[in-house]
Amino acid sequence: MDERIREKLNILADAAKYDVSCSSSGGTRKNENKGLGDSHKSGICHTYTEDGRCVSLLKILLTNHCIYDCAFCVSRKSNNIARAAFTVEEVVSLTINFYRRNFIEGLFLSSGIFKNADFTMERLLRIVKKLRLEERFNGYIHLKTIPGASDELIREAGLYADRMSINLEMPTASGLKLLAPEKSHEDVKKPLGLVQQQIVQFKDERKLIKSIPVFVPAGQSTQMVIGASPETDKDIMHTAAAFYKEFSLKRVYYSGYIPISNDKRLPLLGSQPPLVRENRLYQTDWLMRFYGFHVNELLNDANPNLDADIDPKLSWALRNLQYFPVDINTAAYKMILRIPGIGLSSALKIVQARKFGKLRSDQLKKIGIAYNKARYFIHCADTPYQLRDYQATQIKSFILAESQSKYLKNDLKQLALF
Repeated sequence: MDERIREKLNILADAAKYDVSCSSSGGTRKNENKGLGDSHKSGICHTYTEDGRCVSLLKILLTNHCIYDCAFCVSRKSNNIARAAFTVEEVVSLTINFYRRNFIEGLFLSSGIFKNADFTMERLLRIVKKLRLEERFNGYIHLKTIPGASDELIREAGLYADRMSINLEMPTASGLKLLAPEKSHEDVKKPLGLVQQQIVQFKDERKLIKSIPVFVPAGQSTQMVIGASPETDKDIMHTAAAFYKEFSLKRVYYSGYIPISNDKRLPLLGSQPPLVRENRLYQTDWLMRFYGFHVNELLNDANPNLDADIDPKLSWALRNLQYFPVDINTAAYKMILRIPGIGLSSALKIVQARKFGKLRSDQLKKIGIAYNKARYFIHCADTPYQLRDYQATQIKSFILAESQSKYLKNDLKQLALF
């Protein structure tokens, strides 16, 4: 590899690591007519598939030059960092060469905004068109939408990308105004709405005309920076819920703020991002999307922030002990999903298994539930049907103590191996 290209790659791959919204689940682009590469539902971008495979992609910025000065962004124009920019041909060449060497299975392409939004978006579009039409590349492509770009450029890009995303940046308009006064949430909502409208339109047309091309088949996503502005977890998840509903997003990503400047508007967090908070937000997101929880049940004025020491489902259950214990042999599937320690697959197994007889605690353990956590909230064939005489604080302390004991035993086992 040319030394100049290698230097650019080091700079622009490092700058791209702050963007975490690069999942690819849902891509179904097929390789036809002996093209190059193949995108499928298994996923891409340094993630693990259900069968344990790790898949990867080339994740870079077209450039880290930017006309904006967002306080939380490493590529802001006032930051004193090394700058670089790829040409269209360089990005195409890197993608194809890395793919042929089996280093990657796709491309995640974003960019700082240089000159203006249309100038930047037009170059991103040229890259994906060249890959698809000239190189006949059928691997996965995740393309960042540039806020403020013209509708025509965004529509055309959607014909070649598998997924498109645009960063919301801050969870609230007030937070964005504080740290990035040149941007607005409306600049994000407009392209999200346009792409969603086109996705629905193309799907409807394909029902009548099979030759209609696919449009952003893996959908859209967005990302919020967490911890740089003073929003509560309630503010963050209400914003996420609204965007899921309005734009049918595939994912909302929560990126813990990494301190990169001494700007007085930013909080003092030490050198590490708020990873525990980030994890709790993802758990809450999962409960909203797959477990039937409404955001108001998990976060409200009385409980504006998530517990750091316990997961949000357990936190909800401890605040709502009036719903427990749940009879595991008669309860509806939706209620079983709300029991701490029982996941989606375990809940399905319980519903199927109880058709053949009443379930006991030993059977629940074999099914795979976290029984040490769930036992405080359930009734099964060999347990009494009254709620145990414990307060919420006692149950929480029991579960935390058991969890710590479990980790200690695992540590001792690992030590014994050495």
